[in-house]
Amino acid sequence: MATRVPGALTRTAAPAVAAVEALTRGFGERTVLDRLDLEITRGEFIALLGRSGSGKSTLLRALAGLDDEAEGGLSVTGSVAVAFQEPRLVPWKRVHANVTLGLAVPDAKEKADAALAEVGLTERAGAWPLTLSGGEAQRASLARALVRDPDLLLLDEPFSALDALTRITIHQLVLDLWSVHRPAVLLVTHDVDEALLLADRVLVLDQGRIAHESAVPAPRPRHRDHPDLTSLRRTLLAALGVSPEGTT
Repeated sequence: MATRVPGALTRTAAPAVAAVEALTRGFGERTVLDRLDLEITRGEFIALLGRSGSGKSTLLRALAGLDDEAEGGLSVTGSVAVAFQEPRLVPWKRVHANVTLGLAVPDAKEKADAALAEVGLTERAGAWPLTLSGGEAQRASLARALVRDPDLLLLDEPFSALDALTRITIHQLVLDLWSVHRPAVLLVTHDVDEALLLADRVLVLDQGRIAHESAVPAPRPRHRDHPDLTSLRRTLLAALGVSPEGTT
């Protein structure tokens, strides 16, 4: 289905949770997604890199069903949940009610209790959103996604507003949740190191298409100075048009 790109991988057949073929999305005279091809297989963790305005969030919104103006083929099997850059908690509902918001299942309370326990927020279930720290708010956002048992979890730069230490903690939390529940994950990020630490596969979006694709060979847990990551970091920076000195 997909057009071959530099660094493209040959993968064994696995069930696809999402498939995009020749997806195109324009805004006025500007084409943001240009006949983009992508397949996301069940249980894999993908990071999507690209410069600002390259179409990362536009692709994520299309996969989430939040943009019906895109043209081309797009299919998603199973349920989808999204965690955005901003937690988007409803300020007049307590944390527990935010987690169950829109969840129409008989055991919603039990599922929310379990999700809050998994993200370490049991004691904050009755708190108002404005009393949460940035890390707690993002944990609540993840719990809200988790209760939906997603087959595809879409993460739109959910760590970018966090301080460095909180970000490390939330990174590990996401990996722990992924290892238990095994949804397919598509993480949109600007951070090359974040992509390398979290993902199985890293994609670079440029001019509306996947311009580069690499597997991440280092086993988890990963460390920034792993030699395989050092080499791949240079490759990804080059694909993003960034020189080793940080100039473009």
